[in-house]
Amino acid sequence: MNISIIIGIITFIVVLIVDYYFVLIPKYNIIQGKKTKRKSKNNTIMEVQFLVSKFKLNDSKIDYKYLLKRIAFLNALIISFTSTIIMYIPLKMMWQLLIGFVIVFSLIYALYELLGRHLVRKGWK
Repeated sequence: MNISIIIGIITFIVVLIVDYYFVLIPKYNIIQGKKTKRKSKNNTIMEVQFLVSKFKLNDSKIDYKYLLKRIAFLNALIISFTSTIIMYIPLKMMWQLLIGFVIVFSLIYALYELLGRHLVRKGWK
């Protein structure tokens, strides 16, 4: 196996773990702690609002703790995958940024679509 592939995989895993455990989980735990007992759209994060509106999910059936952990993992996966791929593209920075935006938006759309379909199958509609 090529050494650059191994370094890329290690970089991906390290960024994923650091981003998930030290950045996103504490952030979403703070957001969850500030929530009131009444579940309204004003108290939720933008990702949850997007999933609720796009897939017509029922607010009373949503397990926010479960959903916030899944969203944190998806966001960490998107960030780590994009940063790892961009790091190994031997182009000028402008092209790296352009490719990075395309990767980020396509991953956001694809992964949130899969998460929404999973939530609908789970019976949260």
